[in-house]
Amino acid sequence: MKQVLPLPGRRWWTGLPPAAGAAVMAAGILSVGLHLTGFDGLSLAALVIATALWLLLAADFTTRIVADRGRFEAEADTPAALTAVAATTVLGTRISLMGRQGAAAALLVLAAVLWPGLLIAVVRHWKRRMPGAAFLVCVATQGLALLAATLAPAVHRDWLARAALGAFCLGLLLYGVALVRFDFREVLRGAGDHWVAGGALAISALAGSKLTASPLWTGPVHTALRIATLVTLALSLGWYVLLLAAELRQWRPHYDIRRWATVFPLGMTATACLSAAAPTGVGWLRPLGEVLLWIAVGAWLLTFAAFVATRPGRRAHHP
Repeated sequence: MKQVLPLPGRRWWTGLPPAAGAAVMAAGILSVGLHLTGFDGLSLAALVIATALWLLLAADFTTRIVADRGRFEAEADTPAALTAVAATTVLGTRISLMGRQGAAAALLVLAAVLWPGLLIAVVRHWKRRMPGAAFLVCVATQGLALLAATLAPAVHRDWLARAALGAFCLGLLLYGVALVRFDFREVLRGAGDHWVAGGALAISALAGSKLTASPLWTGPVHTALRIATLVTLALSLGWYVLLLAAELRQWRPHYDIRRWATVFPLGMTATACLSAAAPTGVGWLRPLGEVLLWIAVGAWLLTFAAFVATRPGRRAHHP
């Protein structure tokens, strides 16, 4: 298709597939986790990286809508397209923790506008056997729940907390639907996005911990949220162990852009443990989260090193 708006340097930055959004998600959630553990300098550095990548991908996204509708429509119905929503909500959550509620609210609105169209397009094109990216239907929805639940007490809007609860429940339902269609052979042969099977539960637990901490929910609702948070967190830790064992059995050392979708669940599981410890009353989750966080940081550095190593040489694998 003829390019309507040729831009300087456009050749390299428009070559990124939708899966690149996982890199924003990975840096963004590490920033949240590092903030929760008091490493604000490292957290700010991760936030800068996440923001820069988000701006780059947002510019690419906008350019495709205007100048390359064919490619935009071809990619909008793939599960990886939902990283646009998930990345926006993760970035918004970190910005909210900085006290920038106006910017966080703007990102929530943007994500909420993108979410229904992309979700419907993705679900309509689902197949019987799907890769781990299928779980992004849950991740994107729980991302909305997470950001809304984070914003609600900060801006004193109870309706946001209620909306977050609705998104949380819908996200759990979508996880079940994705699980039915997940190709479990991906556990041994996946290129990286198979880790989202566990990451989707981890972000569910993180959103659940924010809801559990809200004073709006009391009695049976609070108890149900606490149980849901602990169950989803336990299941995500189970996936963590299973997927790590599969990685050790079937070594996949080559770089693939979908490896950023491995780093994100590692960081999300760590952050969920850190966030859930206080509202659920399970104190040992915090030291566990601290250990898992540094594992996630190490995975980010290894993935970045692998990315750099592929640039001057062979072309990296991507869908």
